[in-house]
Amino acid sequence: MKLCVFQGTFNPIHKAHLLMAEFVLKNNGFDKILFIPAFKPPHKDYDTSLTPHRLEMVKLAIQNNPHFEVSEIEYQNDRKSYTYLTILELYKQYKIDDKINFIIGTDAFEKIESWYESDKLKNLVKFIVFKRDNNIDINKFNELKSKGYNFEFTTMDFEDISSTQIRNGEIKNLVTKEVEEYIEKNGLYK
Repeated sequence: MKLCVFQGTFNPIHKAHLLMAEFVLKNNGFDKILFIPAFKPPHKDYDTSLTPHRLEMVKLAIQNNPHFEVSEIEYQNDRKSYTYLTILELYKQYKIDDKINFIIGTDAFEKIESWYESDKLKNLVKFIVFKRDNNIDINKFNELKSKGYNFEFTTMDFEDISSTQIRNGEIKNLVTKEVEEYIEKNGLYK
């Protein structure tokens, strides 16, 4: 199986996340894009009351694409959501062709060396990097390549949507209709 993972806080998932996943699916021939909402993100502050809601919103957002699937793998234990441990579990669960691919933005990828067991993680995945803006420090990425990080930049134009905008009330046209209704029904981000 050609598997690509899209892991994140998804607080909440928005249309740019979906566009990224669709772009990767279309241009790389993956069998599946596996969305993995972080249960306890180690590098972000988060509201624990939103944890079950973040998972439900991902389910709603991806329900109409048969190549998208959500994994509750990080919700099955009560530890921080370390990518390295999640990827090890995925290799046990799936028969993977070559390596698992991993969608990531330049902002997170620049900090990849601070991730738990990143030196081991780099041998398990190939990163598909989305530019969050055009002002990236190419030297930083050349340095990561020289340290053995396997990655490629995508050619998709940057879609400037931030989950922060949605949490601050700018919801219209940034999330799917189902996610918008879920947010309103549950009184989230008020």
